[in-house]
Amino acid sequence: MKRIKVLGSGCRNCANTAKLIESRAAALGVAIALEKVTDMAAILAHGVMSTPAVVVNDKVVHAGGVPAAEAVEAWLRA
Repeated sequence: MKRIKVLGSGCRNCANTAKLIESRAAALGVAIALEKVTDMAAILAHGVMSTPAVVVNDKVVHAGGVPAAEAVEAWLRA
């Protein structure tokens, strides 16, 4: 199971990022544990300066804007 965090304030882009990850994981049949992190101290602890950001298994893989579906699928397959 992949541990995925969406870091951000809870804005529309953050919500869209979480929905995209959930839908791509379901389509690929990949089990995920998705967590939405809105605490600014926790976000900064990851070294992220722009949101939404995505953390997969404790590694920041994306920051700033909604990621492309192809990128999400690559993270889920890795």
